[in-house]
Amino acid sequence: MPDTAAPPVAAAPPASLTRRRLTKDSALPWITTPIVLAALVAVWEFYVVQFRVSPLIMPRPGAVWQAWVEMLQSPRAWHHTWMTVYATLTGFAYAVVIGVGLGVIIARVRWLEMTLNPFIVATQVIPKVALVPLFVLWFGFGITSKVIVAAVLAFFPILTNTAIGVKSVDEGHRDVMLSLNATRWQVFRRLELPSALPFILTGFEIGIVLAIIGAIVGEYLGGNAGLGHLLIARLNAFETADMFAVLIHMSILGFLFYFSIGALRKILVPWHASARLKV
Repeated sequence: MPDTAAPPVAAAPPASLTRRRLTKDSALPWITTPIVLAALVAVWEFYVVQFRVSPLIMPRPGAVWQAWVEMLQSPRAWHHTWMTVYATLTGFAYAVVIGVGLGVIIARVRWLEMTLNPFIVATQVIPKVALVPLFVLWFGFGITSKVIVAAVLAFFPILTNTAIGVKSVDEGHRDVMLSLNATRWQVFRRLELPSALPFILTGFEIGIVLAIIGAIVGEYLGGNAGLGHLLIARLNAFETADMFAVLIHMSILGFLFYFSIGALRKILVPWHASARLKV
């Protein structure tokens, strides 16, 4: 008689083993990242000392560290930091409200998507930084132009990711809800929004980085306050160590914003694979 036994099926790994692997993967960057950072600082120090680079071109890491510590003790530096934070978060908030709202509408109204898509593509290919002088001309050198630049840069990734997320909902799931006489609001709240949240949060992660870039670029070109303005002031004074300190301060600020969105992802979509992959 022919052998009719079922082929062996590989057993799934135990849940405890999976958790240990995830814990190990999550802890690894906390070990490797400081090692890589220390190596980069050592190479920096070696290069400056070995080749006798002028402090006006490349200061030593110790000088940059000292300048950053002094910067943290300066109330004026914290005022500039707050101005950049305010412009970034305000512009990002506008981008979230408009981008998510318009993205949902575009994804659900086909004719509106087809009508607006050429304009959306046209505005995306325009170099946004080139619009900064125009915004300064229209809105002045105050905080308003920086907020608008931050909002414009953050808007498009949020809009596109929201639209993609809403459109990626399985049609079978939508048909089931409609067969149960669910209203459009119930379909959106219980199906489309939860399904689109991972995409929307990805747009947030990209948008918050672009928002701080927009705020700082606005401060470069037409600012009287903020970290961008502070960096240009240090450049004009040839204070290179202080310039590096401001750059480090900007980078840390950007990391804090980015990881805040990552923490929000763990809270809102803990069930999604992307939340487990975030450090």
